[in-house]
Amino acid sequence: MADKDFKTIEEQLEILRSRGLTINDESQAKDFLLHNNYYRISGYSLTLRKNNIFSKSATFQNIVDIYNFDHEFRHIILQYLEVIEVQMKSVYVYEFTKVHGPVGYLDHNFFTNKTKHKEIIAKAEQQKMSRLPHEAYLKHFVNELQQNIPLWAYVDLFTISDISFLYSISEPPIKDAVAHTFGLTMNKGASILGNYMHSMTIIRNLCAHGSRIYNRLFEQKPSLNKREKALLIRNNSGNIDNAHFYGFLIIMKRLLPADKFNEMKKSIFALTKKISLCPDGLLWLPQ
Repeated sequence: MADKDFKTIEEQLEILRSRGLTINDESQAKDFLLHNNYYRISGYSLTLRKNNIFSKSATFQNIVDIYNFDHEFRHIILQYLEVIEVQMKSVYVYEFTKVHGPVGYLDHNFFTNKTKHKEIIAKAEQQKMSRLPHEAYLKHFVNELQQNIPLWAYVDLFTISDISFLYSISEPPIKDAVAHTFGLTMNKGASILGNYMHSMTIIRNLCAHGSRIYNRLFEQKPSLNKREKALLIRNNSGNIDNAHFYGFLIIMKRLLPADKFNEMKKSIFALTKKISLCPDGLLWLPQ
């Protein structure tokens, strides 16, 4: 297959025009394409076109509006993913150190997968050494006290993915205790929380790297129960649509304190008023 040819900004605009897109402000369009990448923004025009032909009413400003909506929406989601991450770390540290003490996390015998445990700790150790010159608490433990860092301080070196994996390979009683704190008291509560945290890791990575959330089809779908699936819309074939972002919002409702979830809902509603847009699957928020 031949490589794609380089296209100037002017040529990119001509491609869009040839496909029926109205461009009212060419200067603005050129600037937007230069700073945001033609290929990157193409995903934001998917709802405006069919078979690469834009609807008659579609304008370049519509793409800009959708792009800006998604940008601000991601930042709202990131803000509350941080709440979930901090809460998960805090609860996990409490339950783990209650059983195995402040530095028990270094003993692979307390985990069900020694190889994965080794990988997680090795990654955190790399973080520790790179951040050592700049972090006072690391200097205190490493240089001054010359002792192992207790988990309640060490946990700051873990990403949401790390703590998710560490939880998944922890002993069942610890996993159950953490799951119960999140209100997951059923028999498979620990497994459900593991699935939830994996879903949060996926969303966090997409949001943190500026990837599109608007109208995105997720290959790795969130794990929902029957009652939660009943809240989802059905696609044209009558099947439940669990491929869009709404399912992840339902999980966030399960993990966030009620007041924080309500804050997030208000922020999203405010965004829809600020940017006149009604993207599928974003306005039907869990009640």
